[in-house]
Amino acid sequence: MWRHIASNAVTFLIVALFLLGGAILWGQGQYKDAGPLEQAICLKVDRGSTMSRVSDDLGAQGAVSSPAVFRIGADYQDKTAKLKAGSFLVPENASMEEIVSIVTRGGANSCGTEVVYRIGVTRATVQVRQLDPSTNRFLEMASFNPVEDAIPEEYTRVRGETDTRYRIALAEGVTSWQVIEELKSVDLLSGDVAEVPAEGMLAPDSYEVSVDDTRTELVQRMLDAQQKRIADVWAERREDVPLKTPEEMLTLASIIEKETGIAEERRQVASVFTNRLNQGIRLQTDPTVIYGVTRGKGVLGRGLRRSELRKETPWNTYVIDGLPPTPIANPGLASLRAAVDPDETPFIFFVADGTGGHAFAETLAEHNANVAKWRQIEADRADN
Repeated sequence: MWRHIASNAVTFLIVALFLLGGAILWGQGQYKDAGPLEQAICLKVDRGSTMSRVSDDLGAQGAVSSPAVFRIGADYQDKTAKLKAGSFLVPENASMEEIVSIVTRGGANSCGTEVVYRIGVTRATVQVRQLDPSTNRFLEMASFNPVEDAIPEEYTRVRGETDTRYRIALAEGVTSWQVIEELKSVDLLSGDVAEVPAEGMLAPDSYEVSVDDTRTELVQRMLDAQQKRIADVWAERREDVPLKTPEEMLTLASIIEKETGIAEERRQVASVFTNRLNQGIRLQTDPTVIYGVTRGKGVLGRGLRRSELRKETPWNTYVIDGLPPTPIANPGLASLRAAVDPDETPFIFFVADGTGGHAFAETLAEHNANVAKWRQIEADRADN
């Protein structure tokens, strides 16, 4: 009898262990395999939340098949205590293991609401936008000029939320004075910048910032980024370009930046200036004259006068030989690269062609014909 009982106990234990092993294998499969989420979602984890709350939220949104397995897996990986607050993009069919990694690894929010302070060449705007997880595209919720327009309620609302992301977007071709002036109106930042950085030394880019970051810290990040770009691009320069120093490269790049907004044209425009420098021809570029008038403090807002084209300033390339003494704006990486690796062309002239680009010419006769076409386009537009 006892032998029979012992045999049954052993059998029961074996079955139990088998079932337990099967359950563990099932759980591991559930944890590691692709999940049931059919469309990406933005998962918001509030400050002070727990893995239990997150698992229930994921279950309610159809992102995990078993909240209990999600919690057990997070515990087993020792990640429960590493839960981070924020808004996280959970892609479709993400496994529980992948989701645990997403909500515990930290770093910037990957979805939700974002406020972008855009510093442009002609104006500054603040844009409130939200990522649509289904398309991975941002939808604009509000846009305004921080100096001229009333602050919309949407901006005030998202500024009060803890998971809102912020970034400063610096356009290529802005001047250092413009950057510092516009940063003054960014209410997210604190402190003042002691002096306007040297022209050309701020890297146009998008910078993620946080509440109470200082303006000085942000400007230093821009300076550091541009210094690195200058060093890297100068090290890759072609040996035959007529530029003696990184400073000359920066100056030429700033002129290229102001002359064209079309990426495909940058190296072609660079070739014109390179050919002129090599042949001892004055650059004769209007943006340098404008800088001599404004010193980079705002937009001229009108056409150049003949007297301004003739007036001698350190930046008037109709009057001076070679490059001006300083950059005339903050150039982007593409313009820096164009300055030291221009196209090889015979062109020494270019003029607007009416499409946003330019018509290039090798001879003065060709250039005059292109100028005549451009003036006719201007006249036709004035009549309409």
